[in-house]
Amino acid sequence: MCLAVPSKIVEIDGYMATVDVMGLRKQISLMLLPEEPKIGDYVLVHAGFAINKMEPDEAEEALKIFEKIFKDMEEKEKIWQTES
Repeated sequence: MCLAVPSKIVEIDGYMATVDVMGLRKQISLMLLPEEPKIGDYVLVHAGFAINKMEPDEAEEALKIFEKIFKDMEEKEKIWQTES
């Protein structure tokens, strides 16, 4: 299964960028993007490469879904630990 994560560009240096992913910062490549990004743009990141730009409202909605999934997983893990 492949997963691309919405990430916000906070710094650009040539074909490399620093993105913010739910509070974590990561270096990615911009080489695969069909159009030039700007600081503040949201991009989909897969395997260290930005593969597409996203509209901010789409990116924020996707990130909310990721946060809910992570929260649900943490709650289930706590339940499993108490049952063991």
